[in-house]
Amino acid sequence: MNIVVIGLGSMGKRRVRLLKEHPEHNILGVDNAFERRQESLEKFQIQCYTNLAEALSKHTIDCAFVCTSPLSHADIIHECLQHDMHVFTEINLVPDRYDENLHLAKEKGLILFLSSTFLYRKETQTMIQKVQQAKSPLNYIYHVGQYLPDWHPWESYNNYFIGNPKTNGCREIMAIDFPWLVSAFGSISDVSAVKSKNSALNINYNDNYLITVKHDTGNKGIFAVDVVTRKAIRHIDIYGEDFQMSWDGTPDSLVEYDIKHKKECRLVITESSEHEEGYATFITENPYREEIRSFLSMVQGASNCAAWDFEKDKNILTLIDRIENND
Repeated sequence: MNIVVIGLGSMGKRRVRLLKEHPEHNILGVDNAFERRQESLEKFQIQCYTNLAEALSKHTIDCAFVCTSPLSHADIIHECLQHDMHVFTEINLVPDRYDENLHLAKEKGLILFLSSTFLYRKETQTMIQKVQQAKSPLNYIYHVGQYLPDWHPWESYNNYFIGNPKTNGCREIMAIDFPWLVSAFGSISDVSAVKSKNSALNINYNDNYLITVKHDTGNKGIFAVDVVTRKAIRHIDIYGEDFQMSWDGTPDSLVEYDIKHKKECRLVITESSEHEEGYATFITENPYREEIRSFLSMVQGASNCAAWDFEKDKNILTLIDRIENND
């Protein structure tokens, strides 16, 4: 298959690198920045083009990976679908053209695959399974934060989408984590938030949230989200009368409390962990690899389903809108 990666920034380069593990496919790149095209050509030896039309004039393309800034996704996805490409898209953060693109994909019999990387992590998969098996309602306290300038230390946070209020850093954290929280604890029946701007960062949005979440299963939690924490953190405690576990965001930090013997037991994730230089230690490469495999297998006719989809994501984005806009 011919596969095009549209957008050769940090995420696009990651997708190209992982796709190169599938040598049976021909990987192409599209980016309007000469420097990015040149870097991808030299680093990955892929043919690169200024725009999608130019790539289509030279190749019949089967699949597209949309790795541009979120606000551009909707129109690019639509163009790819119109040219009969299966589409893998990074998280969108806004629901622009969701219904239209979903309808078009179904009409043409094409795969429209939405990235939700944390649903492909072995640690979150383990927590989802164990929480669903727990007998009593559970509480959780979850904190995810990292100082905004440290997200991409090689560039200014004002130069890419996390500086935009519509696709801001806190919104991205929520969009990344709510899918696995909902998968574990159940659909959300009620939510409220206390929020503010505590930093001197050059951003026009709230930089921290304390969110209270009620699930329709009886589970409930506190989700703290921020872009001001100077030491990057991802930590969750989950507890109930007959259940307790915690996780620090890394493959070796998943711990379950043995109630009978009153001791902590570290759960060993057998899969080896790979980390990309420049990112926080809790960001590992394996789940990115796994969701690519899932997408390619679906394109090639496998019966597996994506872990997340546009319909579910639309509900989460509506929820995030409520959290951001309530006073």
